[in-house]
Amino acid sequence: MKKEDLKGKSADELKKMLLDARKEQFNLRFQLSGGQLENTAQMRKVRRNVARIKTMMSQLKQAA
Repeated sequence: MKKEDLKGKSADELKKMLLDARKEQFNLRFQLSGGQLENTAQMRKVRRNVARIKTMMSQLKQAA
């Protein structure tokens, strides 16, 4: 996910994307603790996506 992908989204769409990313992060943590996660780099990608979404939400709030 890139910053350009998030620019045209509304606040509601960003909230939904954040919720989905958090759920994915939760599931990856369980897989990691159970030894089932093979691609550990996925954790980093999801964590950064959450940060990107939260940043865009903050920027939208400041602009309003």
